[in-house]
Order: sequence, then C-alpha cells, then structure tokens
Amino acid sequence: MSRLALTATLVAGLVAPSVANAGGIIRDAETEALIREYAGPIFRAAGLGSQNIKIHLVNDKNFNAFVVDGHNMFMHAGTLMISDTPNQVIGVIAHETGHITGGHLARLRSQVSQMKSTAMALQILGLAAAIGGSLAGVPSAGQLGMGAMAGGTDAAMRSFLAYRQTEESSADQAAMTFLNATRQSGRGMIETFDVLADKMRGIQGINPYLMTHPLPQTRISQLRTLVEQSPYYDVKDPPELQYRHDLMRAKLSGFLEKPEASLNRYKDDDTLAATYARAIATYRKSGVDAAMPYLNELIEAQPRWPYFYETKGQFLFESGRGREAIEPLRKAVELAPHEALIQIMLAQAMLSTEDKRYLDEVIRNLKKALVQEPQSAMGYRQLAMAYGRKGDQAQASGARQNFLARASLASAEAYFYEGRLREAQMMAKRAQDGLPGGTPQWLRAQDILDFKMPERKK
Repeated sequence: MSRLALTATLVAGLVAPSVANAGGIIRDAETEALIREYAGPIFRAAGLGSQNIKIHLVNDKNFNAFVVDGHNMFMHAGTLMISDTPNQVIGVIAHETGHITGGHLARLRSQVSQMKSTAMALQILGLAAAIGGSLAGVPSAGQLGMGAMAGGTDAAMRSFLAYRQTEESSADQAAMTFLNATRQSGRGMIETFDVLADKMRGIQGINPYLMTHPLPQTRISQLRTLVEQSPYYDVKDPPELQYRHDLMRAKLSGFLEKPEASLNRYKDDDTLAATYARAIATYRKSGVDAAMPYLNELIEAQPRWPYFYETKGQFLFESGRGREAIEPLRKAVELAPHEALIQIMLAQAMLSTEDKRYLDEVIRNLKKALVQEPQSAMGYRQLAMAYGRKGDQAQASGARQNFLARASLASAEAYFYEGRLREAQMMAKRAQDGLPGGTPQWLRAQDILDFKMPERKK
C-alpha cells in the first residue's frame, strides 16, 4: 500500500491530539490519488487551486477531519472507511475547505491571544486542539470532561464556544457553495451528520453550550433546506468513482483492521473490492503465497489497474523476494508514471538484489520521485545508497569522488527531513568537499549548512 507506510509527522500550529496519539500518517499512492481527485474541484471552486493544500491521512479509525492552517488538512482513515460514498467524503473536504477560506484558524489563534487569563487561554487552546477545527465534533468522555471543566471557569468560555459553533455552521454553508459550484450534491453531508447523530445518542449529559460544534441534529436542520434546494440534490457519484471508493475502503480494511475482522466483513461479497480486502488480510494472516491467488485474480480482472501490481510487488518485497517484486512494481510504474511512492518502492526492491545492473534505473526513478516527494527521507536514503554503490564501482577517481559526494548530499537530505540537523550538516560538509563550488548540488549543501532551527516562541 505504498507499504501503507506509517511515518511520524511534526506539524506546526494547532494540531488535534489524535495526530500525536495515533500511529502516525498513512502514505498510500492509491488512496492519495483518489482523495486528490475528490478535493481538486472543491479547492478550485474555493479559489485555492494554486495553494498546494496537502490532505494527510491519519492512522485513526474514528470519524474526524480538521485543518491546522491554510495548507494542511487532516482526515482520519476512519472517515474513509465509514463513508459509503465519494460524496460523503467530498462533503467533509468541502466543509474543511470552508474553514480555510473563512480564516477560522487564524481568528481562533487571535481570540486565544486576546484572552486576559493565561490559564483560561490555555484551557481554550487545549479544547480547540482536542477538536481541531474538525467536522465531527463528537466528543469522547475525556473531551466532555475537559469541556465541562473549562466551561465552569468563566462566562467567557461560553462566548468562545458559541463563536466556534458559529464558525462550524459557516463552514457548512461554505461547503454547500463549493458543492453547488462543482455541480455536486450536498446529500452526503446530511448522511454524514445522520451517522454522527447516532453516535451522539450514546453519550449522556451533553450540554450543547459547552461544545465547539453544534449538535449534529441542529446542523442537519440548518443544512437540510440548503441541500434540498440545490439543483444538484439528486446528482449521484459516477459509477467509476464509486468503484474506486469501494476499492479504497477495502484496502484500508485489509491493512488497518485485524485480518479476521476484514475477512468477516467481506465474507459474503464477491466484488473485486472484497477480493482486494481478502488478498491483503490473507497476506497479513498467512503470508504472500496464500495471498497470491487473490492478487492474480485481481490483476487478471483489471490488468490496467496499477495498484494491484503495486500491492503484489509490495508483498513480495516485504517477504524478502525483492527480485520477484521488480516485475509487478515496474508494471505499476508504467501504468502510473507519476506515483512517486511506487517509484521509491521499486528502487528499494532493485537495491535489495545488490545487482549493479539496476543502479542507473534506480537513480532515474528516485530523481523523478523526489520531484514529487521532495521531503521523502526514504527516497533520499535509497538515492544515497545507489550513488554510493556507483562510486564503489567507478574506475576513475574523479567519477568516484563525484558519486560519493552525491551520496553524501542525498544522506544529508535524508537526515534533514528526519529532523537530525547535526548529522545532516556533517554530511552536507562532506558533500561540499567533493562537489564543484557554485553548482546546484553545492549550493543545496550550503543551504543545509546555513539552516538554523527556529526559536520557539515563549
């Protein structure tokens, strides 16, 4: 699943604890491509098409989504797994886009900074972070307790929370504007709130004045008229998009649920999505050989779908069969030539064979991948290995020095994006010693040497 890689993430600003407490951020080429397709028209309708907004998938099976600034949106994997249709997810994205265009996060920070009581400001900031500008606003018992505690502190807390509820309603209305502009239905938003309302029924003693979000039933009432009056109310998702949505949900189930739970979920289902879930769950439970018949069935049914080849290659590579993984991963790259995560995995499989014949192809793939993923420590780590091996094989001393200097620069980049600045600068200095002065590579090494960690605000 581009090995469904789970990586630690540092995000500046107001971040919900779910990010810090979850297993990390999920990276998967297939899921990210689909989310980009969902989000693109909404961002363009909102005038944000050129702002390079990233949607990060959080390894958490609860339903939630939130923004932390004008460039980063977070969505729990559970939001995708719970949503039956693309339209439901698109509604979530449209709502969070409303927070961005409304400048809600900036005003939230401004309100907090203007609080007279430092203790109260910290309580508000903690409460806001617990919800994080999210669509859901469905509190856990802990969040309810924190809200009640903070609410008893001062009448200003009630004012703050009322302000937050107003912003949530504003984001709902903005979402409908974007959906109408893209000729999509708002029905998915109503369906989502129905799900959230069901969850709320299991929580006793909720005081709506001590919440950052209006109760789902209130939001349904406010939105229903707008949604039903839309000329696009009855518009349905295209069948191809629904098909891809079903594949994505099956993939997430196979990787994130216990294998037995995923197999049980799809036991009476004969769709390709169900076969996808079974392939992944079977691999996790019984290994690559047991999963291979399902993978081959998928490829035979859809021979032009790159992500089936990617998954097959991933399983072979992870099982120590790197040489066998190369063919399906090459096919995946051929069918999806702009998917950097697959290119990086192909490079890993090739390098695992220690066959020098692959080195030039590895370097080509990684250089292309790093244009799309310029902060990939893994990609730079593999590039450093490839250049290092080229240097070891070089006959001429000049060529050897150049390859080893490029290996050092790639290692410096890897350390830099891992947050290991001391090691990054050590490798950057080593790279400069072997690179011609003034070249782009030499200047990049100098950038790393000049970098200083920003001081934390007191």
